[in-house]
Amino acid sequence: MTDTPNIPPPSPIQLVPAPTAPLAWPAPVAAPAPPPPVASVPPASSASIFQLAAAAKKVDTRKASEKKYGKPVMDLGFCIVPSLLMWAQARLGINTVQFNIIMQLADFWWDPERKPYPAKKLLSDRIGMSERQIQRQIAELEAAGLVTRIGRTRPGRGKTSNEYDLGGLVARLKELEPEFTAVQEENRERRKNVALPKHRRKA
Repeated sequence: MTDTPNIPPPSPIQLVPAPTAPLAWPAPVAAPAPPPPVASVPPASSASIFQLAAAAKKVDTRKASEKKYGKPVMDLGFCIVPSLLMWAQARLGINTVQFNIIMQLADFWWDPERKPYPAKKLLSDRIGMSERQIQRQIAELEAAGLVTRIGRTRPGRGKTSNEYDLGGLVARLKELEPEFTAVQEENRERRKNVALPKHRRKA
């Protein structure tokens, strides 16, 4: 029997897990910004294409006025009157002084329910005429049915500045408006007609 060398048994193999990197979570993604608000457009049943086009071309009148006159000037105040008042001055039968007085009264008339009541002294200073002359011109406007003076009193102080009712002037402008509107429409049609070829023009 042959002796075999005394060989120690192999040591057990230990499995060592390989180092692993920690799991990386994806970076948070910012939520998408909400879309900008869309201007509401009236349904076709309530707004025509022409109305929508006119609204798109509408100019900010305040900004336009600031460009013309300057912001500091506009910040002092402004007066809104219909152009028809200028167009129909001769039809209304008012002279330049009376027109000036009406413009001055309009400058004080912002609330439809509250009539203007500037003192004659103030009107005199603004226009550069005597109070008596101002009073005479207002009396003529009243005789023409365009302005009505309404006396005012204060308790314990007696009479104070008059109120001025411009209802007659407004009514007269409303009477004249259809004539001026008809002329505008007629001129618009004439401009459209003259732009057409001769064989398509209306007689």
